[in-house]
Amino acid sequence: MGKLSSLNPRRVFEFFEEITQIPHGSYNLEGIRKYLIDFASSRNLEYIADDAGNVIIKKPATNGYENQPGIILQGHMDMVAVCDEGSGIDMKTTPLDVFVDGDYIGAHHTSLGGDNGIAVAMALAILDSSDIPHPALEVVITANEETGMEGAAGLDIKNVSARMLLNLDSEDEGIFTVGCAGGARVKCTLASDDSAIPTDVTFLDLKVSGLLGGHSGAMIHLGRANAGKLMGRILGKTSEASNSAVLTSLTGGTADNAIMIECNASIAVSADDAEAVKAAMKAEAEVIAKEYSEKDPGFELTVKENTSAAKDINISLKKAADFVNTLPFGVQAMSKDIEGLVQTSLNLGIIKCEDAKVTAEFSVRSSIGSERDELIDRLKKITADFGGTNAVTGVYPGWAYKTESPLRDKMVRVFKDMYGHEPKVEAIHAGLECGFFMDKASDIDAVSIGPDMKDIHTTGERLSISSTARIYDYVLKVLADK
Repeated sequence: MGKLSSLNPRRVFEFFEEITQIPHGSYNLEGIRKYLIDFASSRNLEYIADDAGNVIIKKPATNGYENQPGIILQGHMDMVAVCDEGSGIDMKTTPLDVFVDGDYIGAHHTSLGGDNGIAVAMALAILDSSDIPHPALEVVITANEETGMEGAAGLDIKNVSARMLLNLDSEDEGIFTVGCAGGARVKCTLASDDSAIPTDVTFLDLKVSGLLGGHSGAMIHLGRANAGKLMGRILGKTSEASNSAVLTSLTGGTADNAIMIECNASIAVSADDAEAVKAAMKAEAEVIAKEYSEKDPGFELTVKENTSAAKDINISLKKAADFVNTLPFGVQAMSKDIEGLVQTSLNLGIIKCEDAKVTAEFSVRSSIGSERDELIDRLKKITADFGGTNAVTGVYPGWAYKTESPLRDKMVRVFKDMYGHEPKVEAIHAGLECGFFMDKASDIDAVSIGPDMKDIHTTGERLSISSTARIYDYVLKVLADK
């Protein structure tokens, strides 16, 4: 008996629990991919495992649905794998320790992977059934969505024939997503300048922690703090108190699309400046705490003296701090057409030192392609002005709203019959793989839905049990509707 085996719909939650026992963070997908292939093989279902890491499983229409348009059910197999600091959990090898708390499923000390494991579980439950009526199905489970949608980018659209796409990668029941932003990943790199460590030295280790974080597409407008940017501010004030200070290590974040919740730094300062430096840090931390007292009240700065320091890099603290502080962050423009929709933003998700270089990795998003490109160019120029270099990867297209959508019309009608009211139909700032599908085949008609989730990409991630049951029932009604 699994921890979720008493929940309904039973097969959905059984498959979901099986998925949680297979480590499947981005770029660690061998296990989950084999699981999907074995699932299809054991049921004699046609499948394609392509070179981009995707798995496509096909099931013929049931009796009476042979002449209905085929439907693509789509989700992604990877999750943002994060754990609490000090938990000792290796997300590459350790199964998730799931639990049920009232109406919610979570995982102890880790993210849950409801984004997007629950979509995979729903699709597998449908494929596994012998009594669910449906048209021809093509279940497309993509690889590495969370790191730039590489699977969707590499998908050969010739491997799917249906032109109605039901994406199951949304997190709010009752909301139909019918458009999304495009984006890219940008890595900004600054090389060491081999600054000399003071001879009479004090080493200090700094840590910014206690922040809420969250998905940078869904939550960037909430004004939550970013640990990397806060560390930049604190290091900037530190450099003012010690002209000879040297940065020896800087690290924070786990994914470019997750708002950074922790950041660590090590610096070397002249012993004569140590007290002034500590005072400057404390003063800036007090300012930050006041600024974020409502939107991110858990902010904390800890400073410890050390007899030595991690020496990942030797670079002038002023130069490194100026670099981090000059890089933009957060909402850059709001939509003029859709009230409350973020149009353009960027998130500093990862910062680290490697090979004697500081790297800052961003997720850039915009529903306007030219604004996305301008923001990328701005990052390039800033980095170049500091003598650094850039790499742009994972560029993905947006998804434009279609004025005519038979799938959307059908889904709205079925939703109203089931719920008694119409759903909210909207575009979002977060990226969805639908953009790649429609970029490859403009005649694809797409809608994205999903059950209620909260705090995805964090250790506080929760999936609603009752909402999952309703969404699954709704999907079955959409498939059965003629």
